[in-house]
Formats: sequence, C-alpha cells, structure tokens
Amino acid sequence: MNKRAWIVFFDESGVSLLPQVRRTYAPRGRTPVLRHRLNWKRASMAAALGYHAADARRGPRLCFHLKPGSYDTTALIGVLEQIKTFYAGEPVVLVWDGLSAHWSRAMRAWAAGQNWLTLERLPAYAPELNPVEGLWSAIKTRELANLAGDHLADVADATEHGIRRVCLQRTTPVVLPHPHRTDNS
Repeated sequence: MNKRAWIVFFDESGVSLLPQVRRTYAPRGRTPVLRHRLNWKRASMAAALGYHAADARRGPRLCFHLKPGSYDTTALIGVLEQIKTFYAGEPVVLVWDGLSAHWSRAMRAWAAGQNWLTLERLPAYAPELNPVEGLWSAIKTRELANLAGDHLADVADATEHGIRRVCLQRTTPVVLPHPHRTDNS
C-alpha cells in the first residue's frame, strides 16, 4: 500500500418517501400519527470518508452523492470520477463492501485503468468496519426519523442537514456537494 495515499471508506444507502418510523415522545393520551402519501419513490446516497495515511494534519474528508433511484456500476464509476477530482489525482485506497456493482466485470476493467486507485474489499457481514455506516445511522435516527416528506427534495435536504450536523460534531471534514440532485423528484 502507498504510504502517501488516502484511505477512503465508501458505502451506499437508500432513502425513500416512506418515513423511517422511530420511537418518539408525546403527551400522555396523544399518540403521534405520521401522515404520508404511501409513495415508494427512492433515492440512493453514497459517501466516501477519507483519511490520509501519512499526514493526519490534512484531516478527514467526506464526499457525498445523492441520486434518484439506485446505484449501478455506471453510476458508481461516475461517483468515483468525482472522487478522483476531489482528491486531485492523489493515490486513493478505496475500501468498500462486496456489492455486486463494486466488483462487476465493468468496474474491475475501469479500475484497472486508474493508476490513482486501489480497491480493497471489506469482509462479508462486517458493517462495523466501515465508518460510513455510522454516518447513515446518525442521519436515519435523527434527521430522517419520522420524516414524511412530499418530495425526494425534502428527504435530500434533511439528509444534507444531517451530514452537516455530523461534520460539525466531528472534526469538520469537507463535504462535497452532490451535482446530480434533482429537485423535481
């Protein structure tokens, strides 16, 4: 492994217009009611949390991407191209799980042509090894908890607010805005 590389943990998660039902408090005798449109529109979000292997003073960096629908190999390659730009072509060791799109023939062929990128696979069923999982948990238990949005833009705004909150609570990593958000969803 390159000692001057960024070690970047990568993960995806899904959100939808159906609320993430969580326990809440209410006055005695007034059960809270969530009203929503029973809409199955979904969006996917991806985050890459990087730490420099040799220079801790450079601080952690967080890249975030949100898109309607699901990620496939082509969409993930687009996200990785943004990560390449974000890290200015510096060496990156990308650590991610065994999602089929991560290890597809097309992804491996694309990655083989990238001299800045080394891919490493997390063991199966080991989400505790990926710190991005903690980001998803923090957002889904606070900003997305009981959120009954009318549009995917509502969910996107809440997600971005959660990422900013988490970043401010930690060591203020850089957040890369996602260019592919569509507000008409």
